[in-house]
Formats: sequence, C-alpha cells, structure tokens
Amino acid sequence: MKTKTEAVFLDRDGTINIDTGYLGDPADVRLIDGAAQAIKRLNEAGVKAIVISNQSGVNRGIFNEAALAKVNERLIELLAASGARLDGAYYCPHRPDEGCRCRKPATGLVEAAAAEHGVEISRGFVVGDKAIDIELGRNLGVRAVLVLTGNGHAELEKVSPLPDYVAKDLADAIDWILER
Repeated sequence: MKTKTEAVFLDRDGTINIDTGYLGDPADVRLIDGAAQAIKRLNEAGVKAIVISNQSGVNRGIFNEAALAKVNERLIELLAASGARLDGAYYCPHRPDEGCRCRKPATGLVEAAAAEHGVEISRGFVVGDKAIDIELGRNLGVRAVLVLTGNGHAELEKVSPLPDYVAKDLADAIDWILER
C-alpha cells in the first residue's frame, strides 16, 4: 500500500524560480516554466508545498530581511496567478561559516516547518537543484529529487549521495513524487 505523501520540501532558487544569484529584488523574480503548475498539482493532491531555502545574502549584507520578504511576496503573487500556493516558506539567513542548525543540509528548518504544519517528515520528499538538497533529504531519512533546472546539471556530476530521482524540472519531479 502506498503511503500518503504529506509534504514536499522545495528549494526556491533554481527549482521554483530562476536563480539569479543573490535574489534581493522582487522585480527579478521569474518562475521556471511549469513550476507554478507543478505546485498547483501538489495543492490539488493535498500535499503541502513548503519552501526551504538558504538565503545567506541577508547575513552577508547583500540584502536585508525586508527585501527577502518582498521577494517571497512576489513569488507568492506569481504562483497565485496560476492558482498555486505555498503552504510555508522557511529561510536560513546565515552564512555557511556561522554553524547554525537551519542552513541546509542541516535539518532545523524542515523540523520547524513539519512541527508548524503538523506533517510527518518521514512522509515527505526534498526537491532541489543542488547537492545540499540531496544531503538534506538523506539527513532527514526521506527521498530526495535533483532537478536539472538551476544548478542541477553541474551538481549532478558531484552530488553524493545520489538522488532517488533526477528530474528534468519541477513538473517532472512532482509527477514522480505523486506516483509514489
């Protein structure tokens, strides 16, 4: 019997929207083709769509938390225009050298999101375009999907451990997840 998927923990930049580097301007938010429709499919299936994203641009002084919030608001607007919604968005503002528990591949943000949304982590998936997203999945003990959008092609050569599935894009990843 198939176990009901409760949540998909999604990377943001390079997975949902085009990765422009340190994204601090809402005018620069552009969805990757098919991403909104993929998230809408999660919504319709009753699966929580939750963003888990490292945003060290905050603590590097590249942009502030208010700018990060505006970028997130713009992302939500663009998704809503296609009938899609995020159930939550969690960000780590720390630099890699700060040693926090929230920066991927650490599990702190997912643990907080799961507690807030009442989901069992073991019934979730991680989707992203970087090796750290796959590592996050392993650290959580859940399946992880590498998307080839964003940095996915370059990351595929160095990703270890290997992802459970390599998807051409978020739509392909969601197809695979919803079949499980």
